Amino acid sequence: MTQPDDSTDPTGSAMARLWHTIRDHPLARLGPGLITGVADDDPSGIATYSQAGAQYGLNMLWTMPLCYPLMSAVQLMCAQIGRVTGKGLAANIKTAFPPVVLRAVVVLLLIANTLNIAADVAAMGEAGELVTGINRHVMTLLFVALTLGLQIGVAYHRYVVYLKWLTLSLLAYAAVLFTVHVPWGQVALRTLWPQFTLDATSAAMIVGVFGTTISPYLFFWQASEEVEDMRRARGRPLIGHDAGVARTELRRMSWDTWTGMFYSDLAAFFVILATAVTLHVKGITDITTAAQAATALRPLAGQFAFLVFTTGLIGVGLIGVPVLAGSGAYAAAEAMGWKSGLERSFSREPGFYGVIAVSVLLGLGIQFSPISPMKALFWSAVINGVVAVPLLAVICLLIRKPAVMGAYTGNRWLVGLGWVTTVLMGGAAVCMLLPG
Repeated sequence: MTQPDDSTDPTGSAMARLWHTIRDHPLARLGPGLITGVADDDPSGIATYSQAGAQYGLNMLWTMPLCYPLMSAVQLMCAQIGRVTGKGLAANIKTAFPPVVLRAVVVLLLIANTLNIAADVAAMGEAGELVTGINRHVMTLLFVALTLGLQIGVAYHRYVVYLKWLTLSLLAYAAVLFTVHVPWGQVALRTLWPQFTLDATSAAMIVGVFGTTISPYLFFWQASEEVEDMRRARGRPLIGHDAGVARTELRRMSWDTWTGMFYSDLAAFFVILATAVTLHVKGITDITTAAQAATALRPLAGQFAFLVFTTGLIGVGLIGVPVLAGSGAYAAAEAMGWKSGLERSFSREPGFYGVIAVSVLLGLGIQFSPISPMKALFWSAVINGVVAVPLLAVICLLIRKPAVMGAYTGNRWLVGLGWVTTVLMGGAAVCMLLPG
């Protein structure tokens, strides 16, 4: 895919005008925070939020307002680390901590990401079958070929424009609410004052919601995409080299990240709400996949809600899978000292793109193995829950190091939110690993 060239045509071709309209739209100018936020609501995340709404009704809505400042603070710290240092998260860990820390984090990240990819492409295949009637395995192959072809074959500055437009797919979950009755007074009450018994089952659900909302792959992706954006600007100085650039970039990153995370968090809130007011009220409480949630919606909320929910699932999957594969590739390349970046070609960065291809193809292979995609998702959640805690601590320490951040160390309230997140995720990991 190449950018249309109308340099020889003063009037401009229709394709060129369309490209420039898409490229110059305000949505296309938003930064990594938007894509990171939407990737957080990948198909496996939608499955978790659907289960929360189906099982607990309105009483799990409170998790989203609590998650919002925590996820935003963590992602903003990652963005600042990337933008200030000009290096991704793994490269900074490599220089500031013992090698065993980096090796453990990267290996666990790659395993978790591959299992998560398996769950996501399986969900996309199921959704594709529901919409088209074509066998789910065929649809899975098509989606994998599409995501790999775009990620490997198209320069990032073009590919990212389409990713940003795909973020509109999250609006599907808000649209579902227009097809059903929503008791907004009860929604507000239960968001602020939930009613449920805190036992092993509800604790596991809370752990699942937090684990899918604050995930390690998002940390690596956002830091690396800040570096990508800086490279694409052809020599734009590091923050530490120019005070004017610093003020502008810090404001831009803050706005972009808090906005992107709000969009993500609000969409997750809508998924929980949509399944709460449809599935839960009808006694349908056992939802294991997002496609199953979409199927259950059809007789309750109608064909429109079913189609909107299902196509939204495919849209977020087309963002989530590249982010999962790309985040692991950045981490592995930085750990190994390879060149990395989605802007460069496969021939210049075979190791980096090789990790992307292997991760996605292994995830695809799980569809044709005895391993259940839902089991893959479970183990992905376990690994993410384990690796998130030390990684969050490392991020909080990195951003306060003058040797790393220079004069732009993270402010106290931001880092404070990071440590609160670390403690909460640590408690969640302990709950998840306890027997029973």
